[in-house]
Amino acid sequence: MRREVIALTLKTGIPRSEFEHLYIVEIIEAVFSRLQQDTPYAASRYRLRAHALITEFELKAAARTVPFPETRRTLCELRRAGKQIAVVTRNCSKAVARVFDDIDNYCDIVLARDQVAHLKPDPRHVRQALTTLGQDTSAAAMVGDGRMDMALGRELGMVCVGVLTGSSDEEQLTAAGADLVITEIHELLDHV
Repeated sequence: MRREVIALTLKTGIPRSEFEHLYIVEIIEAVFSRLQQDTPYAASRYRLRAHALITEFELKAAARTVPFPETRRTLCELRRAGKQIAVVTRNCSKAVARVFDDIDNYCDIVLARDQVAHLKPDPRHVRQALTTLGQDTSAAAMVGDGRMDMALGRELGMVCVGVLTGSSDEEQLTAAGADLVITEIHELLDHV
């Protein structure tokens, strides 16, 4: 996905050095802003094509993906224990629904990329979820499988739990701010 967005972006004439350090959505928005200065039509066309690329990629991947084993049971147990659950994701809502079609039965709020104005690692994405739940960051935990999740949780003063189901290993998650690293999501129940 990143390669395709970069290939599309390079066709705009903007040098790679201006965007290669950014996450995918941030590449799109930075290049859109840059193009908007001189060629508003080309900027809008680029943004639409780039977002269509990532949405198409997410939907194809979602068609082959299912929630990890024990996810539904774990979420049920957390709610039974009185915990509120928010999902804050950089994926689009259609991909989330394709992977986990009954997610609303297990979570109090889901905020996908196309439902928010500010996307993590911007802290406003998480703050929006917590505000909706009536919670403060000091009373919340960030559970995720990426370094971005741990760094964001740490920045917000949250307890951070890394899960080894993504591309980050225990050392990377800990270095990014994890207070605890677990192998699978159901292990979270042992720490609640």
